[in-house]
Amino acid sequence: MKPISKVYTALIMLFLFAPIAILLVFSFNLAKSLSVFSHFSLYWYRELFRDSETLGAVRNTLVLAVSAALISTVMGTAAAVGINKLRSKYLRTMMDTVTNIPMINPDIITGISLMLMFVFVGRLFGAATSLNFATMLIAHVTFCLPYVILQVLPKLQQMDRSLPEAAMDLGCTPLRAFFKVEIPEILPGVITGLIMAFTLSLDDFVISYFTAGNGFQTLPIRIYNMTKKTVTPKMYALATIIFFVILALLLISNLSDSDSAETVKKAKRKKAKAKEAVST
Repeated sequence: MKPISKVYTALIMLFLFAPIAILLVFSFNLAKSLSVFSHFSLYWYRELFRDSETLGAVRNTLVLAVSAALISTVMGTAAAVGINKLRSKYLRTMMDTVTNIPMINPDIITGISLMLMFVFVGRLFGAATSLNFATMLIAHVTFCLPYVILQVLPKLQQMDRSLPEAAMDLGCTPLRAFFKVEIPEILPGVITGLIMAFTLSLDDFVISYFTAGNGFQTLPIRIYNMTKKTVTPKMYALATIIFFVILALLLISNLSDSDSAETVKKAKRKKAKAKEAVST
């Protein structure tokens, strides 16, 4: 069975990564063809950096993604701390359910409902335009927030509850104990949540499409508009750059998780040695 499982795994990996590999290879193709590779060239990368509209969309996307990631990380960490301190089982279940709704809800439903809400509120206050950068930012924070909570909450539950209490016994205020003791303990979860929120915001199309204003265009919307005409290999070059950026972020996230796991193992070993020393 082992050879069969290896072949099956190889086929799955091939199916998943073959399209990306083709895109990477043909981003360096001098010709526009997707079937004939003429020879290696950086022509389409140069053309990409000359396209002001696409670069403007990239800038807008990065500003939106960074803003949404930072805001959702701060709010999500605070929400996770609050949920972790709830003692009522029913309240915690209710909060978990509310947290999961934006993830389970289809993107198109979320996008349409947010658009209707923004238009309603805009008309209520007599705004000339109801949809703009602010509405997109609120929408992105809305769907990024649950992912941050789900990354931070397990770290809080794994943390020794006596640590902040010990810090306060030694003279720290609750706020100082939180920043000096709890934040370093949950930092890997916070970093993972930040990276996840950034990548989700960077990738989103459906919700952005429904909540975007006329004067603000993100990269997914720009690519969608280009598909109505012709997608040039400039987009292959851009996709290649984005792929390697996301790959780097993923590696950072995995390294932070592995460092956290190693720290926990070392702490457990120290506790075990201390108990052995006391018993002897």
